[in-house]
Amino acid sequence: MMRPAPPLDLVDRGHYPGNRSARYRKIAIPLSRRLSVPIAASLLAMAAPATAATGDLAAYARARIAEGDGALAAAARDYARVLADDQRDIPTASRAYRAAVRAGDMALADRAAATLADLRAAPADTALLALAKAAREGDRAAATAALARFDGDRLRILSAPLRGWVALDAGGDPLPALAQAPDEPVARRFASETRALLLIAAGRTDEGVAALRALGGGDLAAFDQRVAAARLLIGQGKAAAARALVGEDGGDTALGVVPARGAAPSLAFGASHLFTRVAADLATGEPGPLTYTLLRAALRADPGGDRARLLLAGVLARDGALDAGLAVLDEVKADSAYASIAATGRVQMLAENDRADAASATLAGLSAPADAPTGEIQRLADLHMQLDRPGAAVPLYARLVERAGDKADWADWLQYGAALDGAGQWPEARAALERAVAGGPDEPLALNYLGYALILHRERMAAAQAMLEKAARLKPDDAAIADSLGWAFYLRGQPARALPLVERAALADPLNAEIGEHLGDIYWRAGRRFEARHAWRAARVTADDEAAQRLDARIAGGLSE
Repeated sequence: MMRPAPPLDLVDRGHYPGNRSARYRKIAIPLSRRLSVPIAASLLAMAAPATAATGDLAAYARARIAEGDGALAAAARDYARVLADDQRDIPTASRAYRAAVRAGDMALADRAAATLADLRAAPADTALLALAKAAREGDRAAATAALARFDGDRLRILSAPLRGWVALDAGGDPLPALAQAPDEPVARRFASETRALLLIAAGRTDEGVAALRALGGGDLAAFDQRVAAARLLIGQGKAAAARALVGEDGGDTALGVVPARGAAPSLAFGASHLFTRVAADLATGEPGPLTYTLLRAALRADPGGDRARLLLAGVLARDGALDAGLAVLDEVKADSAYASIAATGRVQMLAENDRADAASATLAGLSAPADAPTGEIQRLADLHMQLDRPGAAVPLYARLVERAGDKADWADWLQYGAALDGAGQWPEARAALERAVAGGPDEPLALNYLGYALILHRERMAAAQAMLEKAARLKPDDAAIADSLGWAFYLRGQPARALPLVERAALADPLNAEIGEHLGDIYWRAGRRFEARHAWRAARVTADDEAAQRLDARIAGGLSE
C-alpha cells in the first residue's frame, strides 16, 4: 500500500515512490531505504500569545487574515504598523515577532525582540537571532552577550558548542568549552559532533575525521555532519579528503550532495550548521515557532546555507505558505550543491499542495545528466512515479540498476520493475520483479508486488498465491498484503477464504479505494448486495477518476454475472 511521504523538508524525505494510480497505491514499493533523523526532544516549540490588545485594529485584522492566507510579507508589514502604534503591548509585540521571523523580516524581528526585551517578556529564542547577527558581523562581545542568555534555558544544550566556535574565532583552544556541556544526552551529542568539526577547523584533519567517523550513524543528520566537514576541508584546499568523506555521489543517501565551495572556520559557519542541524530534527514534526527561528537564524549567520533554505521552504509549504516556500527555493542558485534538490523539491511541494498541473509541467522540464549523482537520479525517478509518469521513470531506474551493477539489490530491481509494469511493459517488468524476489526472497514487499502482479495478469496463479501467503506470514499486520492474498483467493474461486482477509484490510486501511472496491466485489458475489454498495460508495470517496467511473457503474448496476 503506497503511503504519503513524510513531511517535506526537501532533503530528509528519502525517496518517494508514490505513483498515484489505484494500482500503485495498492502496492508498496520500498524503492530505497528512508533515512530517519532523531527528534531533539529537549527543544520544544514556543507558542505565541493567542490574543493581543492592538491600537491599529484594521492593520491587526489584516495581518491576522494575511497570516492565515500564507501572505507572510503582507502580514509582517501590517504587524509593523501595529507595533509602531502600540509599543507597550506584549501580545502585539509577540505576534509581530513571530510573524516577522516566519516572513524573514529581520528588521521587524529585531524591533519586536527589542520591544519585548524592554518589557522583560522576550522569548528565549530571540537569543538565536541575536547570536546569528553577531556571528555574521564578527562582533564577539555581542556574541558573548547573546550566549549568556542561553544559560539556564532550554537553549543551554547549544551553549557549549557555540562557545567552542567563539573560542576558535578568538584564536584560542575551542575544546575546553565543550567540556562544559550539560550532562544531557542531546547536549553531549551536539558537543561530540561539534568537537569533530572544530578539530578539522583547527587543522587537525586526521583527528577530526576519525572523530566524525566514530560518531557513526547512517541518517541524514550524520550526512549533514560530513557535508559540513567537507566544506571545511575544501576551504583548506583538501578537496580529495572532502570527496572521500562524503563519497563521490553523495554517499548512500537520498542527497547526492558533494559541496563545491569551501567554508572558512568561524562562529558564523558553526552557528549556522548547528541551528540547521537542530531544525532538521524539529522539522520532522509539525511546524513550530522554534523551527522558524532556528532556520532564520541559520540563514542570518550564513546566507549561503542552502541546507537551511531547503528546510525552511518545506516547513513553509507544510504550514500553509506555499508561495512563500517557493520564493525561498528561488533563492537557491543554479550552481549550489543543493540545486537539484531544490528543483525536485519544487515539484513535490506543488504536487502536495494540489497544484498537479504545475507540478507536472515543472517535472517535465527536469532531467538528470549522465554524470548526475545517484541521489539526483533517484529523486527524479521517484517524482515521475509519484506523478503517475512511470514511462519517464523507466530509463532513470534503468540507469540506477546499471550503475549499481552487481551490487543492485532487491529494492533496485523492485523499483525498476514497478516502473516497467506501470508503463505497460509487463514482460520486462516480470523479469525485473523476479530479480527482486530472487534478491530478497524474504522481503514481503517484493513478494507482494510480484505475487499481486502475477494474479492480476492471470499468470502462474498458484505460485503467485504461494508468494502472497509467504508475504503474509512475514508481515501479518500489513493491510495491503492481506488484501492481495484475499484477492488471490477470490480470483482462484475461494471467496470464503478471501472475505475475512479483505475485511481486515479494509478495517486497517479504510481510505484505500482499491481495497474497498475489492471488498464490495466479494460482498456482491456472496449475495450481500447492500454491503457491497456501501463498500463501493466508501471507496468512491478516495478513488481516482478511472476507478470512480468503474465504481459508479458498480453502484448503479452491480457486477455482471
